[in-house]
Amino acid sequence: MTNETSVTEFILKGFSDIPELRLVSSSFFLFIYLFSLLGNISIIAAVTRDSHLQSPMYFFLKNLSFLDMCYTSVTIPKALVNSLMGSNVISFWECVAQLFLFVMLCASECFLLTSMAYDRCLAIHKPLLYGVIMSRKLCTELVTVAWLSGALYASFHTINTFSLLFCGPNIIDHFFCDSSPIMRLSCSDFHTNEEVGFVVGGCIILSAFALTVISYVVIISTIVQIHSAGGRWKAFSTCSSHLATVTLFYATGSVAYLRPTSQYSPTQGRLLSVFYSVLTPSLNPLVYCLRNKDMQVALKKLLAPSN
Repeated sequence: MTNETSVTEFILKGFSDIPELRLVSSSFFLFIYLFSLLGNISIIAAVTRDSHLQSPMYFFLKNLSFLDMCYTSVTIPKALVNSLMGSNVISFWECVAQLFLFVMLCASECFLLTSMAYDRCLAIHKPLLYGVIMSRKLCTELVTVAWLSGALYASFHTINTFSLLFCGPNIIDHFFCDSSPIMRLSCSDFHTNEEVGFVVGGCIILSAFALTVISYVVIISTIVQIHSAGGRWKAFSTCSSHLATVTLFYATGSVAYLRPTSQYSPTQGRLLSVFYSVLTPSLNPLVYCLRNKDMQVALKKLLAPSN
């Protein structure tokens, strides 16, 4: 990152440009954040305590819940504090750290969802070899690779963003430090950096998505060959929660990030970011609780241990 940058702090616009709506929007985001924390902590506790939920699928789910909890904690608390205190200032290095952590967690979730798709593919397509192939060691390695890959991509993305020169305007049209609104504050030409970031990010996201799609093609082709309707439904039910989570993640993230840079709109960017950075991580626990009977039983045991 350049030493010529003279900006020492940025100002985040927050959740809303309208002062009268700040309290309402802050209350909404506080509720969503607390709901997300409660849901993800409950899943982590239920999987950890229940001996019936020690399979690879739930190992990945526990890691996904922890990742989602971190995901929302990187952006929402700072935005809430700024909104309630009436000061939207964030230091230059806080902004760097926030962008790095946000991108790392977002990319790590992308890779983790791909690993979860591979797990479901093996469980349905190779059930007899599943226990041998998907060992605890392999599960740990897949999660570790997801985190390390996310950190590596975040390092590139952060350097690509903050290698630009910032010497004048410092008002970020967003409620957290995201690359596109930050780049537009640069007093140097940011278009090359933006295009490079778009291409590299697009290649990574599309590669992970392609691997996930391939896994589900194998899953669906295997399910179709099952003769009984009950067998087909049982096989599909083991991956329906993950499929819903993947759909939420890629549907919201791709609309926000895989658009041509020439079509960037600050207002649309802020609105779309609410879906992929706030609502999606908060809905994941709800998806797994509604569609997974084993998880429902484990949560009931957790909330009512005397029964």
